[in-house]
Amino acid sequence: MKETIERAARAVSEADALLVCAGAGMGVDSGLPDFRGDTGFWKAYPPFARLGLGFVDLANPEWFDKDPELAWGFYGHRLNLYRDTTPHAGFRLLLEWGRDKACGYFVFTSNVDGQFQQAGFAPDRIEECHGSIHFLQCSVPCRRTIWPADGVDVPVDEDAMRATPPLPACPSCGHTARPNVLMFGDWAWVSHRNHAQHERFREWLAALRGRPLVVVECGAGTAVPTVRWMSERVVAATGGTLVRINTREPQVPEGHVGLALGAREALFAIRESIRERA
Repeated sequence: MKETIERAARAVSEADALLVCAGAGMGVDSGLPDFRGDTGFWKAYPPFARLGLGFVDLANPEWFDKDPELAWGFYGHRLNLYRDTTPHAGFRLLLEWGRDKACGYFVFTSNVDGQFQQAGFAPDRIEECHGSIHFLQCSVPCRRTIWPADGVDVPVDEDAMRATPPLPACPSCGHTARPNVLMFGDWAWVSHRNHAQHERFREWLAALRGRPLVVVECGAGTAVPTVRWMSERVVAATGGTLVRINTREPQVPEGHVGLALGAREALFAIRESIRERA
């Protein structure tokens, strides 16, 4: 393990650019649930266990039409939770490393929680490939419009996990609003905010022009492999080094670095190794 951490530290130290790729496991050290399997999800949300509804069942846009109080019970609770959660200290380390790089940093994340913005990462240096719970859209949608959820309060009865009306509404047509989050079977997601983020990410990668890149991936599993695919695609295209941090699935392509640790523990171990190298 010590040798592997030293390899990760060397990759971070010698890179001119940092790409942070993050999945749900990144937030676990902040106290956020990772929804790993129905058992883990029901532990976080016992009322849904009684209903026999798992994460995949609930993360479906149809609920905003057939039972909007249930839909907003789920997403309203998460919105409140994410607002009240302080990002763990590992976020700060990544931001410090990224700011020190000659070519800067970018973040690619499947998380919708806004933790990177809350930790101080520049909003124009982040791609949220599944959207953000901190932005809303019409559930129909009547228009391809997205607006911030700032000031939107969603009281939730946590015993029943149902939201209390009035629910967030579309200012254009009055139908129920929903988070601007990509859900399962979702043909109504308004995606232009993500498209603009992806274009900035693409331009940043293109501007590197062969400069040494390190990809530090935290908490991205194979169940929803979007983040892992992006990490591996980027290092294959750029010749960069992947440092994959994952307690259960640290496997990496040959020549890269896998750490079977939690995000915060691994990042601080890498920091200590960097200091020893200095």
